Amino acid sequence: MTSEIQSLPIEVVHHIAAGEVIDSLAAALQELVENALDAGATRLSIGLWPDQWQIRVTDNGMGMDLEDLRRAASPHSTSKIRTQADLWQIGSLGFRGEALHSLAQAGTLEICSRTQADPEVSGWRIRYSAAGKPQLEEQVAIAPGTVVTVKDLFAPWPARRLGLPDGNQQLRAIQRSLQQMALCHPQVTWQVELGDRPWFVMAAAPTPRMLLPQMLKNFEESDFRETTISLEPKPERPLQGSLYLLMGLPDRCHRHRPDWIRTAVNGRSVEIPELEQAIFGAFRFTLPRDRYPVCWLHLHVPPDQIDWNRHPNKSAIYLHQSEAWAAQVRSAIESLLCLHPASLSPYGQQRQITDLIKTAEASGHYPLSDPLPTQQPAALTAVAQVQNRYILAEHKGGICLIEQHIAHERVIYEKLRKDWRIVSLESPVILEQLSPRQLDQLRRIGLEVDRFGPQLWAVRSAPAPLVGREDLAEALLELSLGSDLDSALVATACRTAIRNGKPLPQIYMQRLLNDWQRTQNPQTCPHGRPICLSLEETSLARYFRRHWVVGKSHGIEPLG
Repeated sequence: MTSEIQSLPIEVVHHIAAGEVIDSLAAALQELVENALDAGATRLSIGLWPDQWQIRVTDNGMGMDLEDLRRAASPHSTSKIRTQADLWQIGSLGFRGEALHSLAQAGTLEICSRTQADPEVSGWRIRYSAAGKPQLEEQVAIAPGTVVTVKDLFAPWPARRLGLPDGNQQLRAIQRSLQQMALCHPQVTWQVELGDRPWFVMAAAPTPRMLLPQMLKNFEESDFRETTISLEPKPERPLQGSLYLLMGLPDRCHRHRPDWIRTAVNGRSVEIPELEQAIFGAFRFTLPRDRYPVCWLHLHVPPDQIDWNRHPNKSAIYLHQSEAWAAQVRSAIESLLCLHPASLSPYGQQRQITDLIKTAEASGHYPLSDPLPTQQPAALTAVAQVQNRYILAEHKGGICLIEQHIAHERVIYEKLRKDWRIVSLESPVILEQLSPRQLDQLRRIGLEVDRFGPQLWAVRSAPAPLVGREDLAEALLELSLGSDLDSALVATACRTAIRNGKPLPQIYMQRLLNDWQRTQNPQTCPHGRPICLSLEETSLARYFRRHWVVGKSHGIEPLG
């Protein structure tokens, strides 16, 4: 009797594997770029012809000699690991030896290469069969490095072409993938062409913070903050490695989609849900409604702390101690959200201020240096109140306008987070027609609520800041409409903060400024609105043209 279960032919096995590894134009390009980065490339030139299903990657990496070129597209052939133990010490982006063989099966693969040490001015070009074997070998004139071309991608799999998104969606996926790799490797210069025309360029930069404005054109380097934290293992914190965090200041840098919350580990962009949720949580109540942060996280950890074999394209991994890393991420974001001296410089408003000054300069015919210099300001000193709404303050480098209500709201909110106290009421507050969800919310935040009659409920305790207020019943009803404790904190802070329109004495304004500067996130109120507008003295001097020298032609001698 013939068995129903048979071993698959090796060519079928490779065909299935190729379809898993190379599932889109972006995936094909990513595999080639990762090979180039592993080869030590510092400059990449990428050509894309989506309508022809063709891609080309040119790099200045170490290159390959003829012997390595002949083996490059063989199945499971790699220079990056040798034994099973090496799987737990992976320091490269690629290691499976499947990418080039899969590309040979998915399209027409051709590689030209020349090693950096080769004294000759020529290298070799090889075209491969679908089995990954050389079909054509010839010498070619080429600079040291490698050029990989894939034509007619997915021609053997017409259903794959039909199932992929339209061209624009694929290009967005390619751009996103390249941006993520560029942030992981900021020392690399990227030149990308689309159909023989320049598409975009990303110049090398010392840090990702200097690189990111090339990707997000509406923002400047000064709109971002970065930090690097090195960790050595301790009994209470068994983490080892380093954490690099780059984030946009929430009062001026946010998105309408969560498309710029990105994580990377050891040079590769990956999805780590625990860390992404930590980022979301840390930015809660710092951004405007329905807006999302700009945040890029890069972990460097020992290779044995990662298992890359979670997904064929390595986009998801198993990270040891992911919850402990999430705690470190939250702590790093909270630290960057604090008001450092440089936060008082007007970089968030720099473009608007520069435009204003340029308008004033238009008739003056003198050059404007860009960017304007910034200084490190000292603590804020209250000067005056404007329209009973804004506090005018000065510091060493200029002046600030702080909206009094939302600054006080931030102060109260952070105090409530540390000390949310519920106190009993001498007389209960009677509320009518509360839904089960509203009752659950009041009890969730710690209030005592009892039935008082048909559709009547007696609230016998309340948050301490609300006790004694004439609008207590209205405030309790507002709290019942929230969804969790944080929403109750925000509502309580907003209701009890100083109202706009209220005159403030000088001593009270100064006390408010002092308290606000000590908050963990002074950039925005809990609803995400910016609190402070800052203008440097140097910008004021430019606007009033105070640097002009009045000479003898005006009958006035210059001073000094």
